[in-house]
Amino acid sequence: MTDLLPLMTLAAIIGVTGLLIGSFLNVVIHRVPAGMSVVRPRSACPQCHGAIRSFDNVPVVSWLVLGGRCRDCRAPISARYPLVELGTGLLFAFVALWAVAVSRADGQAASIPVVVALLYLMAISVALTMIDLDTHRLPNAVVLPAYPVLIVLLGAASALSGEWDALLRGVIGMFALTGAYLLLAVLVPGGMGLGDVKLAGVLGLVLAYLGWGPLAVGSFGAFLLGGTFAIVLIAQRHADRRSGIPFGPWMVSGAWLGIFFGADVWNGYLTLIGLS
Repeated sequence: MTDLLPLMTLAAIIGVTGLLIGSFLNVVIHRVPAGMSVVRPRSACPQCHGAIRSFDNVPVVSWLVLGGRCRDCRAPISARYPLVELGTGLLFAFVALWAVAVSRADGQAASIPVVVALLYLMAISVALTMIDLDTHRLPNAVVLPAYPVLIVLLGAASALSGEWDALLRGVIGMFALTGAYLLLAVLVPGGMGLGDVKLAGVLGLVLAYLGWGPLAVGSFGAFLLGGTFAIVLIAQRHADRRSGIPFGPWMVSGAWLGIFFGADVWNGYLTLIGLS
């Protein structure tokens, strides 16, 4: 019980932080594809254009209190806003709990820069998933800043731990996955967009930093999930082979499978074929 209380407190703090970030992500999801600033102007009702008051901007709670409607004109507010906020909060809490569990299993303290890097990756994963579903785009404004942010954070983690080989492995994974996606984009015109290629490098960096197993499972998982989804859509006649299906959501979903389960799956596979 004494060990559980600080763990739950940590999850609650990180979860609330995720709620707040989820509120900001709603702004990013709406404004970045439109080329708008995410800072100004203040958020407003799309119907009456009335500025949203600070006390009406509390994640999830405000939407519930207002009954999902604008305070001024009573126009409905999409349930997607609180769902993004709540989802981000829950995902942040899960990442924190997972990181602590893994570090305890390894007999080490959780690396704060790595945890921050994973939380940052989760935030842009949520934003890019929603934007790609809405617009079939992965904006440079979200993808490209992830390179320096993650390299700095993972570099700080390597400096603290002395494990520079992990950072080198991450950079190798970044270039390897970028190259693989670029090759696919060239060989299969229309199959991959340049946004997918750019995102591949971000995911390859984090996955390979964590290990070759996460990189292998995360990379394969994207195609397994995306391919399965496409087959189901085609079988139900909701799409055909020429339909454009956003691949970004499956890239980040596969990556998180690799992060959470990649090491165990990879070790199990090596044991199965007699290489471990």
